[in-house]
Amino acid sequence: MGERMQFVARRLAGEAMTELCREFGISRKTGYKIFDRYQECGIQGLTDRSRRPHHYAHKLPFQVENYILNVKREHTTWGARKIRERLIRRFSGIKIPAKSTLHALLDRHGFVECRGRARRRAQGTALSLGQTPK
Repeated sequence: MGERMQFVARRLAGEAMTELCREFGISRKTGYKIFDRYQECGIQGLTDRSRRPHHYAHKLPFQVENYILNVKREHTTWGARKIRERLIRRFSGIKIPAKSTLHALLDRHGFVECRGRARRRAQGTALSLGQTPK
């Protein structure tokens, strides 16, 4: 913030924007952004701002998320596909999320348990019987 205050102070003193930006090693666009924020918000405008998004475009509505979790609590054997079918019948006015989105939600709340894959072994081949290949 110290460099930004120096930048603004020198700009207020009447120095040219182009020369200041060149000296501070920033683009003119950034220089104008810093100066405009100072004019709008004062010294508070010179502090770093959060880069976190203000909202998430694809976040599920709270009611739908709550409904999904309640259905899973009631029917512990149901998976994402069956819960999605229930959603389609229940909520016709909203866009229903994909099966993978439901699975990710269930996984995030600890309703998904990892299972090992079933391994299949070839039977009747020379290698599986312990014989040497010819």
